[in-house]
Amino acid sequence: MQKLYSASATVEGGRQGHVASSDGVLDMDLAMPKGLGGQGTNPEQLFAAGYAACFESAIRLVARQEGVDVNGVSVTANVDIGHPPDGGFALETELVGRMPSLSREEAEQMMEKAHQVCPYSRATRGNMPVKLRVEA
Repeated sequence: MQKLYSASATVEGGRQGHVASSDGVLDMDLAMPKGLGGQGTNPEQLFAAGYAACFESAIRLVARQEGVDVNGVSVTANVDIGHPPDGGFALETELVGRMPSLSREEAEQMMEKAHQVCPYSRATRGNMPVKLRVEA
């Protein structure tokens, strides 16, 4: 792979610790998710933010390539953590796309195409359930 950018972050203290990026831009405490007894920013929120940002950019990329107007596009990533049947913990994600300039069918097609090029989608494919949904 030809590297275009490398990110680096270090955590001390795990889920209830502290995270800092190598460039100092990200520098914050972490907490357990509220549903698991904590309160504050947690790894699932950070993953959701990264996936939503990347996926929205993938939609814009596909739209540019196809000459499609996706003005007003937004993506919400809903990330769940839980116990899979085989034990331990696992994640699943729902990506909700809003594209007011497109019909539902066009927006669904755009979501599918973006899902093929988004680096987060490529990384999670076959490893985590990802549901795509278009919201009006």
